[in-house]
Amino acid sequence: MADDTAGDPVTGAKWTRRTTGKIADELHRHGIDVCPNTVAKLLKQLHYSLRVNHKKLARTSNPDRDEQFAYIATMRQQFTTAGLPIVSIDTKHRELIGNFAHKGTTWRTKPRLVNDHDFPSDALGVAIPYGVYDLHHNRGCVTIGTSRDTAEFAVASLTRWWHNDGRHRWPGTQQLLVLADGGGSNSYRSRVWKHALQHKLCNRHGLTITVCHYPTSASKWNPIEHRLFSEISKNWAGTPLDSYDTVLNYIATTTTTTGLKVKAYLDTRTYTKVTITDEEMETINLDRHDTQPARNYTISPQWS
Repeated sequence: MADDTAGDPVTGAKWTRRTTGKIADELHRHGIDVCPNTVAKLLKQLHYSLRVNHKKLARTSNPDRDEQFAYIATMRQQFTTAGLPIVSIDTKHRELIGNFAHKGTTWRTKPRLVNDHDFPSDALGVAIPYGVYDLHHNRGCVTIGTSRDTAEFAVASLTRWWHNDGRHRWPGTQQLLVLADGGGSNSYRSRVWKHALQHKLCNRHGLTITVCHYPTSASKWNPIEHRLFSEISKNWAGTPLDSYDTVLNYIATTTTTTGLKVKAYLDTRTYTKVTITDEEMETINLDRHDTQPARNYTISPQWS
């Protein structure tokens, strides 16, 4: 079910691509006889829900979507079997820092008064949460940026996780699988993303990094959405994010009954637009996979 599960990063609701009948058939192949109705009851206990159709998709379609999902599942299985780390990465939507209304409710004797308008000019700044989620250890690392969500910021956040947490939980490891969305700061089209991975992470830490990007409009299937970001949203729901300390505290105190723990860091550096030339691209030790090479590739260290 792990590879077929998506989720809402705000409400925590989960859903699956498989029908109850197909899940029952799969369980039967593993020697477990249950009917589809029983499967439905079990899904509800695991906080899955039925989802209605939303008319939000463009008429264009991606014929390689299922192939990419299958390839990501294969790569996850290979790294898991080999005992190698897998992380899911993404950026949570930007938050204004100030006494502004925040979605959600809290138990209080009286409502907290906040600004009647969310004018950016009244904000102390912005918070851009970039998350790294370790699937095996159920650990999250969230860096709060105060500038822009750029590819360099994304790689800096991933590097911070490896330096402060990853290398200690995975001692001696030289390979890493990264699951990412197809767009945003870690877009599969981004030259800066690949260049920064090579020179800021692979070369400096001796890591061989395999990246698999989810298909377009499939970000909800990225594990970080429903395993980390949804829990953070529930933890600070209804609470104004009036300071960076408040943001960091709510992220760092996010836990679940399944053992999730999160570390939070503040990155006050200024990130600007960077252009990578063709010559600089030649310095990347990039090996594209046979399956959807644009979305699946490995970057290896360059040893002098």
